[in-house]
Amino acid sequence: MSQTEQILQMLKRGPVTPMDALKEAGTLRLASRVLDLKKQGHNIITEMVNKKGKKFASYKLIEPKQELETQ
Repeated sequence: MSQTEQILQMLKRGPVTPMDALKEAGTLRLASRVLDLKKQGHNIITEMVNKKGKKFASYKLIEPKQELETQ
């Protein structure tokens, strides 16, 4: 499974931070993987978090990507 696929699975479970991505998917490039997912049509929002004097992004999947129905 690619890092992008791993990040998508994580987003389906809830918000993802760079530390989550590093621990679970082994990537330091979460923003790039999120951009890849957005280009695929996934609706992902970015929220800036301030915690213990540190500022970082948290990404959240808003709704599952809706596939076009073919008939």
